[in-house]
Amino acid sequence: MQPEQPHDSPFEIIAGDSSIGLVLLADHATNRLPVKYGRLGLPESAFARHISYDIGIEELTRQLAAHLGVPAVMSRFSRLLIDPNRGEDDPTLIMRISDGAIIPGNHPISEDEWQHRLEAYHRPYHSAVSQVIGNVAAASGKAPLVISLHSFTPAWKGVPRPWHITVLWDSDHRAVHPLLSALGGIPGVATADNEPYDGALRGDTMYRHCMTAGIPHALIEVRQDEIADGAGIALWASRLAPILSDLNADDRLHTYQTFASRTGPY
Repeated sequence: MQPEQPHDSPFEIIAGDSSIGLVLLADHATNRLPVKYGRLGLPESAFARHISYDIGIEELTRQLAAHLGVPAVMSRFSRLLIDPNRGEDDPTLIMRISDGAIIPGNHPISEDEWQHRLEAYHRPYHSAVSQVIGNVAAASGKAPLVISLHSFTPAWKGVPRPWHITVLWDSDHRAVHPLLSALGGIPGVATADNEPYDGALRGDTMYRHCMTAGIPHALIEVRQDEIADGAGIALWASRLAPILSDLNADDRLHTYQTFASRTGPY
């Protein structure tokens, strides 16, 4: 069992059976900020928006981990502080403007403060992800299946997004194709492939921990209004749990296999 993380830890590890071979990740689980940052100069309303976190994902991750009995890693800081789903050299790692909102606490920002946020928040989160994936690989004796959970807004710049759930990926299709097929079989549910974003992002969490290591993976995006309350979260947890369990049961997935990223050579 994992030791309990301190209250101010930049990550939370949910304990689970590592021998099952499945890991859940939630990069943007919460809208928390360390006390010393206040609200980064933003109004409180900003922290109820997508610019701060992925609405519904924390509880969905908890419920899925419980249903499946598997470990999960969640960030415990807002993407407004530093985005764990960006590479260290990504210029959008610490956003100065997000969805039209200027972030006073991030602009201007000193090099010392930039490095502090990397050392105190971004790197510890990724160390925890590496640790849990490594533990699962050792306990299961195979390449683990890694599923990253996110949510997206119902519209962008006035354009509706009609999908209820989507799958993002780079070039490793092993988990993606059967996952899309299973999601497409849910009555009344609209799904899509690499929407509303492209899953090929050099340096992001899936690239860093899975693409470069040859580990099977997929990133699931749920439209946030689908999981904005307890009933929606419970519904999607009940839908996704058997799909992920069946996917994980396919031994053909659990191998280390290198794929050339669409972002360019490693």
